[in-house]
Amino acid sequence: MRTAYSVETVRAAERSLMARLPEGALMQRAAAGLAAACAQVLGRVYGSRIVLLVGSGDNGGDALYAGARLARRGAGVTAVLLSPARTHPEGLAALCRAGGTVVPADGTGPATAAEERIRSADLVIDGIVGIGGRGGLRPDAARLAALAERSRAAVVAVDLPSGVEADSGEVRGAAVRADATVTFGTHKPALLVDPARDHAGSVRLVDIGLDLPEEADLEALQHADVAALLPTPAAESDKYRRGVVGIAAGSARYPGAAVLAVAGALRGGAGAVRYVGPAGSAVIARFPETLVSDRGPAKAGRVQAWVVGPGAGDDASAVAEVLEADVPVLVDADGLRLADRDAVRGRGAPTLMTPHAGEAAALLGVSRDEVEGARLAAVRELAARFGATVLLKGSTTLVADPGGGPVRVNPTGTPWLATAGSGDVLSGLAGSLLAAGLSARDAGSAAAYLHGLAGRYAADGAPAGAHDVANALPEAWRDVRAERAVAGRGRTFQG
Repeated sequence: MRTAYSVETVRAAERSLMARLPEGALMQRAAAGLAAACAQVLGRVYGSRIVLLVGSGDNGGDALYAGARLARRGAGVTAVLLSPARTHPEGLAALCRAGGTVVPADGTGPATAAEERIRSADLVIDGIVGIGGRGGLRPDAARLAALAERSRAAVVAVDLPSGVEADSGEVRGAAVRADATVTFGTHKPALLVDPARDHAGSVRLVDIGLDLPEEADLEALQHADVAALLPTPAAESDKYRRGVVGIAAGSARYPGAAVLAVAGALRGGAGAVRYVGPAGSAVIARFPETLVSDRGPAKAGRVQAWVVGPGAGDDASAVAEVLEADVPVLVDADGLRLADRDAVRGRGAPTLMTPHAGEAAALLGVSRDEVEGARLAAVRELAARFGATVLLKGSTTLVADPGGGPVRVNPTGTPWLATAGSGDVLSGLAGSLLAAGLSARDAGSAAAYLHGLAGRYAADGAPAGAHDVANALPEAWRDVRAERAVAGRGRTFQG
């Protein structure tokens, strides 16, 4: 599992470690890791041309010391000083001793010396702003960062791309777009959450010996973590032990939403699926194993969890009935609009809400741009406001519990999942995991992970529909469960 910690937590850990180390030792550790990563990006250090964009903080010092190491290996290294009076003095002296050169960030003429060096560079190291940066880059830095992005040089960010906000993942102005980011000690939330994540490129974590708390601010599950969550039938299992999920979805206008939600549930491991709604004939035609009822959710029969809302149109009655059930409930799509907020907040059993950014914006009373620009804040606010676990779909899918704790970040998504009906498949899949006994947080996290993998497999670099994603779910399960075979651990259905 990858974890990310807040700026405050990281700084406290750094202070504690620095008190036990010789002065400057921690920065040297970071610089050594940075230099090694840059050497890998370059392939050949000797004879390469490297430009350091150096600000006034410790990130600038890291860049200068790394530049000195690379200069000693035969690279031509130039430091562009954005705040000459506040440049890290020891780092600058180390670079000059190693044969590096220094140019100011400003200048006159058709092209400044800094601009000429950037245009001819093989590598640009972004050491402008550290983890405490707020509000985007200042004009001089923004100009050079934009030039580096347009150049042929690879751009490597120190700790995180300058101009993004470390704790929130927000980008409130001009920011560096890196090809790679070398981060120290732990991931920062901005490296896992869009829109900042999109600026980071590939991320390499350098261990500098920080002693961090057990509970992180963010978690990103990996194959082994998901494998440990997924249920496996035991010899004595029956459909009820495996979990029966109810699907109240679809309408005369949107029968396909019901079909896709049922597809996600059946391929999500449910022992049985009970469907309630007006699209029963379409569901049976595609999935004859589905148990179809026209008596409404309250009389549909025994279920261990409900999914309500995909393609429901304007029928609020099914949503109200499902919310009264004393089993876990997933609310999606039209269900989010139709659900009584007090009924959601007053439920005793777990509730999982799965909005996309537009639906989240409507629930919060803000614009879609505000949600997409501050995804982490939005998912936490929704969870707190509704007293429910919230899975916020999008470029980085996030899962937050109402009681706080680490927010889960899904790492497997793909832009190919931005297709009609994909969310319906996810709802059915997550509902089946709820019925199997997973918590709302685990069900949402594992479902998002499998759904993302299935999207990758279904697309394989080309367009794919939601039905293709559903059909690829068994492959995603097999891929993840291969980790279980190696680890020798996991859940089983014991009833």
